[in-house]
Amino acid sequence: MLQKICIGTALLMGVAAGANGVFMLVSPADWYLLVPGVPATGPFNQHFIRDIGLIFLFISAAFLSGAARPRYRILLWAAPTLWLAGHALFHLWEVAVGICGPSVLVRDFPAVTLPAVIGALLTLWAVQERASRIGRATLNDALASAPLR
Repeated sequence: MLQKICIGTALLMGVAAGANGVFMLVSPADWYLLVPGVPATGPFNQHFIRDIGLIFLFISAAFLSGAARPRYRILLWAAPTLWLAGHALFHLWEVAVGICGPSVLVRDFPAVTLPAVIGALLTLWAVQERASRIGRATLNDALASAPLR
């Protein structure tokens, strides 16, 4: 059951990141105006928004690929999670140094901090799942090679 939840969550993360990335690439001005809080971060910069849109497409591909490829899941989920965590930490830093007020953390939580937390939890699950699978394989190998008495 937990495996289905984790894979489903990774698929949702991949689809959401992909949709965001496509929106940023196709219509950066609309994205800038429609995403809460974005206009407060500075003037519209089409190039920058499209650059970040590409990152979101890579994040999407990594979560979707990790859902489909268990052998590479840890790497495929850890890599985008590092970017998501860095992004969330950058938002915390902006509050810590007074660039933004604490209220932005609440506003940004669903789109900034929560994906980083979910990515970290998915990656930790993938590590635990891999360790469990290797442990079972090692135990099975040991039992299969044990001499019969």
